[in-house]
Amino acid sequence: MPTAKLALENGTIFTGRAFGASVEVDGEVVFNTSMTGYQEILTDPSYHGQIVAMTYPLIGNYGVNAEDVESGRPWVRGFIVRELSRLASNHRSQETLESYLARNGIPGIEGIDTRALVRLTRDHGAMKGILSSRDMDDRSLVEKARNSPGMIGRDLTDDVMPLGPTSWKPGFESAFAEKPSSTRCQSATRHPHVVAMDFGMKWNIPRHLVETGCRVTVVPGNTPAKGVLEHMPDGIFLSNGPGDPAALSGAITALKMLINIAADARGVPIFGICLGHQLLGKAFGARTFKLKFGHRGANHPVRNERTGKVEITTQNHGFAVDPATLPSDVELTHINLNDDTLEGLRHRRLPVMAVQYHPEASAGPHDSQYLFAEFRAMMG
Repeated sequence: MPTAKLALENGTIFTGRAFGASVEVDGEVVFNTSMTGYQEILTDPSYHGQIVAMTYPLIGNYGVNAEDVESGRPWVRGFIVRELSRLASNHRSQETLESYLARNGIPGIEGIDTRALVRLTRDHGAMKGILSSRDMDDRSLVEKARNSPGMIGRDLTDDVMPLGPTSWKPGFESAFAEKPSSTRCQSATRHPHVVAMDFGMKWNIPRHLVETGCRVTVVPGNTPAKGVLEHMPDGIFLSNGPGDPAALSGAITALKMLINIAADARGVPIFGICLGHQLLGKAFGARTFKLKFGHRGANHPVRNERTGKVEITTQNHGFAVDPATLPSDVELTHINLNDDTLEGLRHRRLPVMAVQYHPEASAGPHDSQYLFAEFRAMMG
């Protein structure tokens, strides 16, 4: 196998074996602590702009299939594993991980000490990096890493959001297949109409909304408030997505207007997840900040401050809302037990709530799926 190198902006070089596409990419180097779910990670648009390292040592053993995806294509810039399995031993597998990455133009590196990489990242924070199987000059690679754009101040949502409004239908093959209706549902069997602002939405989110009895229209995340309201929503959902929330000034402006709509007689509820949580925090006037190395994995404990219960959650974010900067009429509802960062908020008077983690993920525990039922109940 050809040689590949991972160079970090602090001058550290990891040398391993290349797999996937033979290209050179830059990105923020982050790690994920999940044992499984690599296909969902690869296709999560929130990873756009990042080179992802898996902490579990053997990756690829159950292959890749056309169903376990969170979007229409993989979004990671590069993929790092300790050992790549070339045997896909699962009856649902349709191709190997290596061929999947090669087919989608994504490079990988295996055979490096991923424990050392993770410890370095935990000590010094997420760093800019270059993954290459072409340039083998260490000095050149480090210089490229240092000159790469990084994450702070970047709006990456334009790359991952849809081009226009569509109706979500269950089933992977029919997703985004029909034009939406702009009439609010008033039938005897009520199916509230949710308008989902897509900043890079994982497909399991609209699936959950549909399963709770909602009709879902997906609109690009940069849709202005007027455009969202033209669809006559019973509820508004704000999705996950990549990049720095502070860079999305247009979305923050739209959310301020939508929050004001939530305060009027119609009371249109709003529910945000991940980037949607951060954008709501910004719309309320709070500050967001970059975490040292972020939260990415399927086993993060979060305490529900309203019930005292601990939820085991799936997370993927590198920014957080500073709770000290939120106004007094916003309640802190969930706290991360690893580092006490904010994981959930709710307005004390308005039907507006959000969580930083991913309640739609099905990594084993389903502790947080009640949030979709709460959103459904807010819509009546």
